[in-house]
Amino acid sequence: MNTQTIGFIGGGNMATSLISGLIASGHAPAQIWVSDANPATLQRHADQLRVNVSDSNATVVEASDVVVIAVKPQILREVMQPLAAVIQQRQPLLVSVAAGINQHSLSRWLGERVAIVRCMPNTPALVLTGATGLHANANVSDQQKDLAENILRAVGLALWVADESQLDAVTAVSGSGPAYFFLLMEAMEKAAVELGLDEHSARLLIQQTALGAAKIALESAESPTILRERVTSPGGTTQKAIETFQSNGFTELVSKALHAARDRSIEMSKQLGGE
Repeated sequence: MNTQTIGFIGGGNMATSLISGLIASGHAPAQIWVSDANPATLQRHADQLRVNVSDSNATVVEASDVVVIAVKPQILREVMQPLAAVIQQRQPLLVSVAAGINQHSLSRWLGERVAIVRCMPNTPALVLTGATGLHANANVSDQQKDLAENILRAVGLALWVADESQLDAVTAVSGSGPAYFFLLMEAMEKAAVELGLDEHSARLLIQQTALGAAKIALESAESPTILRERVTSPGGTTQKAIETFQSNGFTELVSKALHAARDRSIEMSKQLGGE
């Protein structure tokens, strides 16, 4: 991948994290381009990351073997349609991290022959611990799939889904997922203060507990069910808390929430793609 030139259309937080991850993994800044409408953003990238910058999206496409689309989905169509001719001429791999814009919409705007990998990263990518689902259209070669995977692996886990529609489930699970954990942490912090802990101590205890639980889960081959059972002593405090969660419909509520997020992802894809 280090011999490929990678361009970013849009220089916001996700692009910045991907560029930082690429450089940290050995990709030369001289082989990275960034375009953005904000001159201050371009200056920051040039000064801090030493990459090539331009206020012209077409210049970035012309210079790049891989183009990462990292603009807000609401403006994606107006940003990309003027680039259709140069994309058809250059035929770069397009890697889209724009939520809600499916491959069909991108192909309508840019041409059917374009190689597109659509990705659903999440915000922990900003601290290089992201989780990303990817799907490639039929125009993407095996080598290009490796390129796309390597780019997203620079900021965390990257895995392929068999069907593009599964990215709606990825959105519900990991794309929106960090907010679910923050909600649980928020509720635990509130309860901990009610139990007599000060806010600072409660927050630190909850943050470290969340980190420790995630670390155990990542390093274990066992299912979450087995891990939960191992720390739930019969008749103990943990069992009492778990029974309270379950008797109040915790599992069913989580299922309803994820289905609602998945359904909203489908709706947004249709709205943003003009379908």
